[in-house]
Amino acid sequence: MEKLERLKSFIAEFESVAVAFSGGVDSATLLAVSREVLGERVVAVTARSPTAPSRDLKDARMFAEEIGVRHVFIELNELEDENFRKNPPNRCYFCKRMLLSRITEFARKEGIQAVFEGTNADELRGHRPGYKAIAEFDNVYSPWAMFGFTKDEIREIARSMGYEFADKPSMACLSSRIPFGMEIDEERLRRIDAAENLVIAIAGVKQVRVRDFGENAVIEVGREERNRIFIEGIADRIVEELRKLGYRNVLMDLEGYRTGKLSEGSARP
Repeated sequence: MEKLERLKSFIAEFESVAVAFSGGVDSATLLAVSREVLGERVVAVTARSPTAPSRDLKDARMFAEEIGVRHVFIELNELEDENFRKNPPNRCYFCKRMLLSRITEFARKEGIQAVFEGTNADELRGHRPGYKAIAEFDNVYSPWAMFGFTKDEIREIARSMGYEFADKPSMACLSSRIPFGMEIDEERLRRIDAAENLVIAIAGVKQVRVRDFGENAVIEVGREERNRIFIEGIADRIVEELRKLGYRNVLMDLEGYRTGKLSEGSARP
C-alpha cells in the first residue's frame, strides 16, 4: 500500500514518539506501525480515568505487551473540568485538550519529540469536536487522518501484521453513553461501565453500549448479536443485574448499535 509507505516515511522523520494509546484498534495499530519504524524510540501512553472503560484498560496493557513497547499509564480526571461535567455537545473538545496536555507534558519531561493520536479519516466526517483540540498543540499529529486511512484500512493493516486486536469492536469513552446536557459524574460512569461488563458476561456479546438516561438504561448490541439478548433467561438476568445497579427500567434498542446515535438524539427512550 503506497500510502502506508508514505506514513512510515513520515514516522521515520521523528527521533522519538509517544502514542496516545486507548487500547482501541486505531491507536494499537498506529503504535504497532510506529514500533516497526522507530523500534524502542516509541512509547505507549494510556490515560487511566473515570471515563475509560475498564475493559479497554485491560486490553491496552495486553496489546502493548503483544506489540512489545514500553507502556506508561498516566492519571487523568476529566471531571475536574466543569465544562466537561456539564456535558455540552463539544464535550469531547475539553476531554481531548486535557488528555493531550498531560501526554505532551509527559513527552516533554521524557525528551520525546512528538505525540501521535489515532483519529482516522472516517471520523473526520462525523461529530468530532475533540479533533479541534489537536490544532492547539504544535507537536501533536494524527497520522491516520493526515494520510487518509479509513477504519477498514487500519484493521487490514493490523491483520497483515498478525495482530489479534484487528477485529476488536469500536469503543468510545463512557461519557458518550450520557445524552448531552445531562451532567456527568463518577458514579454514573462507574454504573455504565459495570452495566456493560455485565451484558458482555451474561450474553456473550462483543459490541455493547448501555445508554444512561438516569432511571432508564437503553442497551445496544451489535446488529448481528441482537439474538443473543433474547435467548430464554438471558434478558431476565440482564434486567435483574442492571436494576441492582440502580436502573428502574432496562430497555433494548431493537436497531442495534450504530455510532453517533446519541449525537442524533435517536437513542432517547
